[in-house]
Amino acid sequence: MTSRRYAIIGTGAVGGYYGACLQRGGAEVHFLLHSDYDHVSQHGLVVESVAGDFALPQVQAHRSTATMPPVDVVVVALKTTHNGLLPELLPSILGPKTAILTLQNGFGIEDELAAWTSATGTDRAIFGGLCIICANKVGLGTIRHIDYGNVLLGQYRRDRQPAGISPQLEAIGQDFRAGQVAVELVNDLRLARWRKLMWNIPFNGLSVVMNATTTEMMADPDIRQLAEQLMVEVLEAAQRDGELLSPGQGRHLPQAIVAHMLTHTEQMAPYRTSMKIDFDEGRPLEVEAIYGNPMRAAQAAGAAVPKIEMLYHQLKAIDRCQSKSLS
Repeated sequence: MTSRRYAIIGTGAVGGYYGACLQRGGAEVHFLLHSDYDHVSQHGLVVESVAGDFALPQVQAHRSTATMPPVDVVVVALKTTHNGLLPELLPSILGPKTAILTLQNGFGIEDELAAWTSATGTDRAIFGGLCIICANKVGLGTIRHIDYGNVLLGQYRRDRQPAGISPQLEAIGQDFRAGQVAVELVNDLRLARWRKLMWNIPFNGLSVVMNATTTEMMADPDIRQLAEQLMVEVLEAAQRDGELLSPGQGRHLPQAIVAHMLTHTEQMAPYRTSMKIDFDEGRPLEVEAIYGNPMRAAQAAGAAVPKIEMLYHQLKAIDRCQSKSLS
């Protein structure tokens, strides 16, 4: 059993699933909840999983971080659209050596966390987790894990260079493994972020624009072609970005990753992406984190990404129209 104490900031599909796995593995886990606080505090969490269902009848549920103790690792699993809340949510649970691990989608997230921690006068360890998972929250305190579930964990460096594998990263990885999560520790977190965007950029955005699940998108030859073209742009962006930051170091993704990801998506159980769920539920879309930040990084590195740019502007307009209709 680990001696590390975790706080899950955002107990949705991702935070709920991995937080439940950490507790299953023996970690002390504190969950920040919103709408289902009363239910979870009384009944715990239920995970309906392709890998085997499990339940945690008792969890340490909190309506506010003010009732949480200081922790060793803060796991940020909020939507990036809510990151403006972090300066009020985190201070009370941060000890001198508390690390921050973000499980959020997108690019440039660790840079924003580093800027905030530096502004508070603390230069703490920041980690990123890339969650390769199909999971949805389907009811009060209930997460449905549909496919995959592995995590890539890496450490952030403020100069955006590969950080290697520190003992602290090894320890966090072991806690996830104890909870039956397959973990890959990565030397280069920034490149891993580009790797995750290879899937997120085409399929999250196209699922909203085309009103389709992954199965429907892969079955349509035109959508599939668009997805492949978007992947090629991400691949080029990652290569240019790597060359800009680390000239001559071969810091790029393999060309074969495009075909590999398309094949895996074909074999995936029918899945409604997280952005499509946000759109269907009338919530803000994570356009800047998943599209704006990588688009600007690509352009700064000299990569032309016209299809990503077009999808970015489409999603910005869709998000703006939806917010107006709901206000």
